[in-house]
Amino acid sequence: MTGLGWIAAIVIGAIAGWLAEQFMRSNMGILMNIILGIGGALILNAILMAVMGSTLGGWIGQLIVGFIGACLLIALARMLRRAA
Repeated sequence: MTGLGWIAAIVIGAIAGWLAEQFMRSNMGILMNIILGIGGALILNAILMAVMGSTLGGWIGQLIVGFIGACLLIALARMLRRAA
């Protein structure tokens, strides 16, 4: 997560993961919310850097990126679970 410290990244990741969990109607737990929020933000930030050359900055920008990334990870996990 660009420009944030570790504690802020964990807090924002947890909030983004929880929001994605509520939006996608899944039941993951707090640890998985943190992992999904941070992982989603890392993946989507990498994609944004490759495509646009920059990412959304600040707390709100990273919350949005983490939320979208976590939703994408939840959707990907559902697709893989159905395929298996």
